Order: sequence, then C-alpha cells, then structure tokens
Amino acid sequence: MTNTEHYETSISTPFIELYKLLKRENLTASGGEAKFVISEGMVQVNGKTETRKRNKIVPGYTVTFNGVTLEVTEGTPSA
Repeated sequence: MTNTEHYETSISTPFIELYKLLKRENLTASGGEAKFVISEGMVQVNGKTETRKRNKIVPGYTVTFNGVTLEVTEGTPSA
C-alpha cells in the first residue's frame, strides 16, 4: 500500500489543461517536464492513466502524480 497525500485545488475557469495543472501546483518543475511525465503514463486522472497532455481537467476530477492526489474544485485558486 502506498501513502498518498491529498490536496484540494480550485480553478476559476471551466477547465485547465492537465500539464498546466501539474505545473501550477508545483508537481513538476516546468511545463516541459509535466508534458514528459504525462506522455510516459505517470499521471492518473480519475484513477486511469492519462497520456493526453492537454486533457481538459474540470471541477470534480482527481489527478494523481508522484504520491500526490489533487481534487479539483470550482472557485478561486489559493495564492
């Protein structure tokens, strides 16, 4: 069994592209790194491996990468 950290993150737009979310939440050092880890199948969206870098993430989705699970909600992002 692996330990996973759970966080809630908000978006103020209808969606955010997957690679931008990883970069915004500092789960990767850059957008390029985010695109790489997604293309390598290292990211899950709603429990399924996702390889589409520009997959539209909407409120209600969960994104898991490197032991961190993000629950995406609607609202204003925290600073």
